[in-house]
Amino acid sequence: MDYPGNLFVVAAPSGAGKSSLVKALLELDSHVQPSVSHTTRPPRGQEKHGREYFFVPTAEFDQMVLAGAFVEWAHVHGHRYGTSKKAIEDRIVRGADVILEIDWQGALQIKRIFTNAVLIFILPPSWEELRSRLERRGEDSPQVIDTRLHNAAQELSQAKEFDFVIINELFERALFDLKAVVHAQRLKYVSQRRARADTFAALGIL
Repeated sequence: MDYPGNLFVVAAPSGAGKSSLVKALLELDSHVQPSVSHTTRPPRGQEKHGREYFFVPTAEFDQMVLAGAFVEWAHVHGHRYGTSKKAIEDRIVRGADVILEIDWQGALQIKRIFTNAVLIFILPPSWEELRSRLERRGEDSPQVIDTRLHNAAQELSQAKEFDFVIINELFERALFDLKAVVHAQRLKYVSQRRARADTFAALGIL
């Protein structure tokens, strides 16, 4: 289906900076709204239920899977994450632009269901910088960091499946690139036709 709004899907290995970039974009562009995923992992730091994620017990997550409530779900670093199809549709059908942070597996599943979704992959500038960022975050043990770096090798190999790739070497530049992708998508013919259907009709453009 065509929707008036756009769906942007951002994926990256842990430590590449996707959450910081998406947060900064949301602060700059009020028309972009976040999609909040469900997860079985516990909250980290100042995270709150319903803001960063819906933190749910495993049993509740299982029930949602059986009910077909998720447009995608996957195991990531020992926990499960899922995206509600209804939550996305409710927003883009009203013309909002929705941005979603998920892993690469979920991004490809989203694309099969929402064919107009724009997939964006965030790359770190180097392996050394990726490790350094994970260590500076101070949230994971050395063993967990090693696991994340091991998983990152597979994650990075999937970047070729995405529509856009942003290298987060300098944060300000990466944020500019992310804003540029969002703006360019809004100016595409099909997006303008969906969002400004009345204008196209008045001009006799079918």
